Amino acid sequence: MVKVAILDDYAGGALTLADWSAVKGLAEIQVFDRHLSDTEIVETLQSFDVICTLRERTCLPKAVLDHLPALKVIVVTDDHVRTIDYKAAAARGIQILEARAPDNLPSAPNSTAEFVWGLILATVRHIPSEAARLRQGKWQHTLGEPLAGKTLGLVGLGKIGSRISHFARAFDMQVVAWSQNLTAEAAERAGARRVEKDALFREADVVSIHYVLSDRSRGLVGAPELAAMKPTAYLINTSRGPIVDESALVSVLRAKKIAGAGLDVFDEEPLPENHPFTQLENVTATPHLGFVTRPAMRRFYAGTALAVAAYANGGPLPLLSTASLTR
Repeated sequence: MVKVAILDDYAGGALTLADWSAVKGLAEIQVFDRHLSDTEIVETLQSFDVICTLRERTCLPKAVLDHLPALKVIVVTDDHVRTIDYKAAAARGIQILEARAPDNLPSAPNSTAEFVWGLILATVRHIPSEAARLRQGKWQHTLGEPLAGKTLGLVGLGKIGSRISHFARAFDMQVVAWSQNLTAEAAERAGARRVEKDALFREADVVSIHYVLSDRSRGLVGAPELAAMKPTAYLINTSRGPIVDESALVSVLRAKKIAGAGLDVFDEEPLPENHPFTQLENVTATPHLGFVTRPAMRRFYAGTALAVAAYANGGPLPLLSTASLTR
């Protein structure tokens, strides 16, 4: 009997959104609906053969992998997961399988881009705080900002950033964009105007980040960029927390040097209790919801179930590419 751990299933969808019948009688599955720390993973998963992860919710560094003697397989839902030490896994003989969903399942390619607009509107119109006050029997006490005629600054103009730029037209916003390799022609095709990085932070009324986290982009938005923003401007981050210098952002928000921030991603996830982002009135914070939709989760867990079934049945394995394992 193969022992399988499904980690970080916060919404409890792993077993209901996918068909696990192919492993009936072959696998013992345990679902963990809360985040486990490194210490808890080592203590709890000693006897598990397979660990199933979701995106980058779980970190599996060498220090953790070396203390999981039974572990033979890690299932990942993306080929760009950066929270697993692939070299350490390879040295241990641990196989990395990719959760490849069936082609007939619908995808949700615009889910993050759609969510970004929800977070922007919630932030500039103070929707969460006003809704909370209403439940307390109180009435409105803030003044929101309209978007029409304002400038949206996109840090990164890839697939998601381009969709954000497209949606901005519906709000009658001007769009400026910057990334390290962005050309003026590519920006124009996406409906944006390319500007230099410092100009973007000076001009934009709303800055939205759409960058892949890497050594090059870590801390990409720091104290100088935040200091350049208008006092009436908002920062939105739905990409990865470490792209923004967290301490610098807390400082400008506390000092009210910018109007506020809408944050869906953080340096540490789940966000620690009593973190400043949960205390500051000018922060709208959500628990990394950008990619989380029913179709997306169905695809992730359907692919996970297929990968586990392939291993349990001794069939061809959906191995992650060598390039991903060794980068």
